[in-house]
Amino acid sequence: MTKYLKSHEWVKLEGKIATVGITDHAQSELSDVVFVDLPEVGKSVQKEKSFMAVESVKAASDIYAPMSGKVVEVNDSLRENPEKVNQAAETEGWLVKIEVSNPGEFDGLLTESEYKASSGH
Repeated sequence: MTKYLKSHEWVKLEGKIATVGITDHAQSELSDVVFVDLPEVGKSVQKEKSFMAVESVKAASDIYAPMSGKVVEVNDSLRENPEKVNQAAETEGWLVKIEVSNPGEFDGLLTESEYKASSGH
């Protein structure tokens, strides 16, 4: 199951590993992504705190952690091909994987229908 933040991040939790990206709506608002500022593996992240950025031809946008934990993997392919975020934001364009410290945080995130209602689309 995938859940969302109002700030347009998505998270898919499998065991203690959370895969994180930005929503298709977010990538369309950003337009052409030109750079993904990936965090270092091992970086600690806190729920709803900025931990990286995505830059487009329009602007740089902070990315917020949907859950607390530490980064265990980054999508290295985005270094060479940041446009993957535009092409497949909710699949191949994922950003990071986080080993979560509190799996219960997942329950408080938005469902797809709640996210769509909150973002007006």
